[in-house]
Amino acid sequence: MEIGLFISALAIVYLIPGPDMLLVLHTSSTLGRGHGLATALGLAIARGLHVALAGLGLAALFVAAPWLFDAVRYLGAAYLIWVGVQLIRTKQRTDTNKPQASLTGSYYLAWRRGLLTNLLNPKSLLFCSVLLPQFVHTQQGDVALQFTLLGAVLVGVGLLYDALYACLGAQMQRWFASHQKRQTLQRWVFGTLIIGFALRLAS
Repeated sequence: MEIGLFISALAIVYLIPGPDMLLVLHTSSTLGRGHGLATALGLAIARGLHVALAGLGLAALFVAAPWLFDAVRYLGAAYLIWVGVQLIRTKQRTDTNKPQASLTGSYYLAWRRGLLTNLLNPKSLLFCSVLLPQFVHTQQGDVALQFTLLGAVLVGVGLLYDALYACLGAQMQRWFASHQKRQTLQRWVFGTLIIGFALRLAS
């Protein structure tokens, strides 16, 4: 397996702005690093599921039944639009002394949002289905093992990048929190971009 080339390809892909990156940045810059990391964990689990589904050949089902791909695509776009609207409406967290139960619940919501944002994007599944087989070689041993290892690397590299974005967003939080107009601009910019990605997914 050309693992170095594979990681380099992933590094480039994860640097390209997309709904996953924007969601982590916005969540951590609004609610704090912990919530950004919870979102990153949800994204990682969704990518792991996409790897498993790609291994099971679900992408071939999308090719055979385009209507199913479109149904998932429109569902994902609708969810992203809902997320974008929620981002615009989300207020900056100023009270750090919330009850632990409330914080735990909000961490779960951040995790769930990350999970669904990636899981409902069928292009993520197609990405795994197209990229992973290019680095699997029958002459190098067990194909299933190679696919699993590459999938683990894909998830791990993505989680690393998302954790970095969560830390970056947490640093941005102080700058946004210092001025009400900056918070408003932040919400509208991130929310509008997410909605834009939703419209592109649906087109």
